[in-house]
Amino acid sequence: MSGKQVCVAAILSALLLAACQPPYDEEAVVAEIHTRQTAVAAAATPTAISPPATPLPQPTETPAPTGQAPPLPTERGDLFAASGMCAACHTNLVDEAGNDVSNDALWRSTMMANSARDPYWQASVRKETLDNPALAAVIEDKCATCHTPMARTTAAIAGGTGAVLDTGFLNPDHPLHTLAMDGISCTLCHQIEAEHFGALESFSGHYVINPALPAGERLIYGPFVIDPAFAAVMQGASGYVPAEGTHIQQSEMCATCHTLYTPSVNAAGEVVSELPEQMPYLEWLASDYAATQSCQDCHMPPAVGGVVLSITGGPVRSPVRQHTFVGGNNYALTVFRQMGEQLGATAGRQHFEATIARMQEQLQTQTATLAVENAALDGETLTFEVAITNLVGHKFPSGFPSRRVWLHITVTDANGATIFESGAVDAQGRISGNDNDADPAAFEPHYEAISSPEQVQIYEAIMLTAEGEVTTTLLRGARYGKDNRLLPAGFDKAAASPDIAVYGAAADDADFVGGGDRLRVSVDVGSAAGPFMVTVELLYQSIAYRWAENLRAYEAPEPAAFMAIYDEVPNLPATVATAQVEVGP
Repeated sequence: MSGKQVCVAAILSALLLAACQPPYDEEAVVAEIHTRQTAVAAAATPTAISPPATPLPQPTETPAPTGQAPPLPTERGDLFAASGMCAACHTNLVDEAGNDVSNDALWRSTMMANSARDPYWQASVRKETLDNPALAAVIEDKCATCHTPMARTTAAIAGGTGAVLDTGFLNPDHPLHTLAMDGISCTLCHQIEAEHFGALESFSGHYVINPALPAGERLIYGPFVIDPAFAAVMQGASGYVPAEGTHIQQSEMCATCHTLYTPSVNAAGEVVSELPEQMPYLEWLASDYAATQSCQDCHMPPAVGGVVLSITGGPVRSPVRQHTFVGGNNYALTVFRQMGEQLGATAGRQHFEATIARMQEQLQTQTATLAVENAALDGETLTFEVAITNLVGHKFPSGFPSRRVWLHITVTDANGATIFESGAVDAQGRISGNDNDADPAAFEPHYEAISSPEQVQIYEAIMLTAEGEVTTTLLRGARYGKDNRLLPAGFDKAAASPDIAVYGAAADDADFVGGGDRLRVSVDVGSAAGPFMVTVELLYQSIAYRWAENLRAYEAPEPAAFMAIYDEVPNLPATVATAQVEVGP
């Protein structure tokens, strides 16, 4: 921040805090908030930060700036306002442990904030339209519904549809471009009504935004009761009226976008069925977690103790959900950390580093565990079992079917030489021995036991076309030839509905059950000398090699741009869990 910007920020902070002190001057507060919003829009750095009106511990650590972040946008329409309007007040939030839990600081580097900027998503939209040209407008509209929701909803309520490519929302000249690129932003989620929650009518992006309320009187839902005086300040400053709406804490709200059915098109271009493309909500409903934990419990963890939710003051609230939206899109976040400025992100490198750290912590401590059991050496044969426990409340991996998890197993002898390895991965993200990485028409089966390096236990969803061919084109996917993704605890695969069922050999594997899997491994050690060290890693990729590589054939700007990134940024897997045991004399 320049000296001039620091001075402006300090003056604004002092004026705003003074206005918030008793006796409460509503007009002064609103005036200063508008001044602050103007400064935010004009600044070259994010919103200037002021201390909260109610004293709380200050952040214990502030990351050293490693790249300036541009300001959050402040554009507004009749229905929505961009994130910078909200960030003017809902910043510098500190919990009782001294953590900075500011909504803007946490959200801006998540995949929610960058849903429209994701180069893989953009490339995939282009690929789908090229593969299904007759459905191009339908594809763009459906993809826009949850990736550019403010722009698409605005267009839909006006009688139009969501256009993404070419002259659509991604084009800087489009009048809704700014709202589109703000992704899944504050005034989208906090305006969703609790209509049809949990029902089929709400899935696949059928969230409900009430268009009837005029600008200046639109309701913004939150989990707390709001004092009328503070409600008046927010309405005057933002044009939105805060209202208690506990439905935003329900998993069913997340399900409106994260339960997605896509049409299935045959080789002749005819819609013949639909595919349950991603079903984490229904998987959760079929698990033990549905009775104890919501989506928000894991993906929006609570702050420590109470938090004052606005720099204008107000009561200390608890529990407060942090807007971290912790997920598993490790490759995209790595790309944004390295290329955020080129991709137009409104977050700095330090923001992405913090988001990646939260993702890694969740992957490594709250996702799955490994154990190597019953290891024994009988002559030249080493045997052991790998036990995997799924700790999450849905299938793992879940969501978009490009994701995969696999076992990397190595056995070394007394000299440290590798005598067996299954599941090795290279810098391009290819798994050695995986049939699908080597041949787009094939895929690796599910195993109950392995004894060869060419056998790899990969937990994934493999789509088949109506004609039975392996595909990574969503609209060509008619069914799953394989779905052995790890099941959550309590999931009964025999009773599961077809939309969330197990497909392929795992359906008949007695060791593949709700809560995990067990794999038997047999290794011929030959004349190698022991003791032998068995090491097992559970590795994860958000974009499997085949899903990325299949884009290379498309001569269009978005696939070309993504493949240039993919060739520059290694698609390295994340390590979820590790187990090790020594066997033999």
